[in-house]
Amino acid sequence: MLRMNPPPSIVDFAKLLTSISKTKHYSTVLSLSLQMDSLGIPPNIYTLTILMNSFCHLDRVDFGFSVLAKILKLGHQPNTATFTTLIRGLCVEGKIGDALHLFDKMVRKGFQPNVITYGTLMDGLCKVGNTSAAIRLLRSMEQGNCQPNVVVYTSIIDGLCKDKQLIEALNLFSEMLTKGISPNIVTYNSIIQALCSLCEWKHVRTLLNEMVNSKIMPDVVTFTAMVDALCKEGMIAEAHDVVDTMIGRGVEPDVVIYSALMDGHCLRSEMDEAVKVFDVMVRRGCVPNLYSYNILINGYCKIRRMDKAMLLSEEMYQKGLIPDTVTYSTLIHGLCLVGRLSDAIALFHKMVASGQIPDLVTYGILLEYLCKNCHLPEAMAMLKAIEGSKMHPNIQIYTIVIDGMCKAGELEAARDLFSNLSSKGLHPNIWTYNIMIHGLCKRGLLDEANKLFMEMDENDCSPNDCTYNIITRGFLQNKETLRAVQLLKEMLARGFSVDVSTTKLLVEMLSDDGLDQSVKQILHNFLK
Repeated sequence: MLRMNPPPSIVDFAKLLTSISKTKHYSTVLSLSLQMDSLGIPPNIYTLTILMNSFCHLDRVDFGFSVLAKILKLGHQPNTATFTTLIRGLCVEGKIGDALHLFDKMVRKGFQPNVITYGTLMDGLCKVGNTSAAIRLLRSMEQGNCQPNVVVYTSIIDGLCKDKQLIEALNLFSEMLTKGISPNIVTYNSIIQALCSLCEWKHVRTLLNEMVNSKIMPDVVTFTAMVDALCKEGMIAEAHDVVDTMIGRGVEPDVVIYSALMDGHCLRSEMDEAVKVFDVMVRRGCVPNLYSYNILINGYCKIRRMDKAMLLSEEMYQKGLIPDTVTYSTLIHGLCLVGRLSDAIALFHKMVASGQIPDLVTYGILLEYLCKNCHLPEAMAMLKAIEGSKMHPNIQIYTIVIDGMCKAGELEAARDLFSNLSSKGLHPNIWTYNIMIHGLCKRGLLDEANKLFMEMDENDCSPNDCTYNIITRGFLQNKETLRAVQLLKEMLARGFSVDVSTTKLLVEMLSDDGLDQSVKQILHNFLK
């Protein structure tokens, strides 16, 4: 087209750019637009809007605004589609505040938002969890000349479902039906998925019947939601029934559904059944993906069949699937579980050499087992390596190390690390406190342990039953019986129970002939 003489009209170029854009080859649109510019072919509002749309789809909304400047410079008048394109680009990049600002500016300048503009903005608001703002925009839309359609309602219903606001979603669904707007498959799937996650199977069946009566047939997304939820609830037989129904209706299960079934069996340690599902999937022409293999590998690791897990990892590699961080982390954890720490470390080095970057889960697994196996120096070296990388260790990582230090008798080092958490922008969680209190009690530093215990509520980390039992045992073991009794009373008042270890200690103390009888009577009351 560029070499034709005379050259085609700008209308022809606009048609070509539209066709390319529809195939999502946005880089080609940019390249062709550049060539048109170099040959002096003047753009019009349509070609410039297509160019802007391509920039936005490539996550370069900043260049999209440059195109808007060019539109204005060339004397073209932007339209609603122009602004909607930029609003969509801002929403995709998560810049919802900027999108709202542009929407307000658009309205102030006299441009009328259409149903696509409203739908785009509402979808963006829902995706960042601001469903209340989306509903306010819906009400504002209804007061104007533009009425919501099924896409608008579905966006908000889906957002409400994802935010676990099912009642509000169902109310909006009813409102939609009252207004004569028919739901589509996406609307039904959003609600069914939310109902499945709450195990509301009776309501799921009701909604499925409504769908079918409305001539809307369940699709693979509908069935996937049901199968996944049933498997997670351990209702594996029911999940298989759903898959049979699905096949009977002519809907072929995909790799996601088969993977959900495999995961359901793995959760019940039914590895033979999980492998049968895998084999059926292959026989039906559905190619297993990395996720499918990871599920089976994880299942074998959990039952400590590392021979099978390692063979599967080799098989997936031979089939052109590259093990990812999840694969390696799962195998490393499995090796640690069966006491093969040196093999786990070797696999970790192989992982790094292959270009897979370990995440905090991987590091957490290795740190935990290095500490458990009394390899504190190696654990500390690994912590330093994490701190020296671009990764920021979280409170779980530091808690593992503090636990390792306490168990290795390095209480001073644990205390220092605990004290420095705030300088790292971290706050101790309940487990960090419990570990530190236990370490202090073990050393007999009851005043310091009690001080830490008292600070917990002040730091928005209330003690749990484990905390109370730890510090109570600390006082009992160090003959601070009256303080222990106070803690026991407080613990019971908060609704917590005396655990097995504390009960055992109380029984031992009651059999101590040297203990005062009045104290024994008080302690005996806590065993009733």
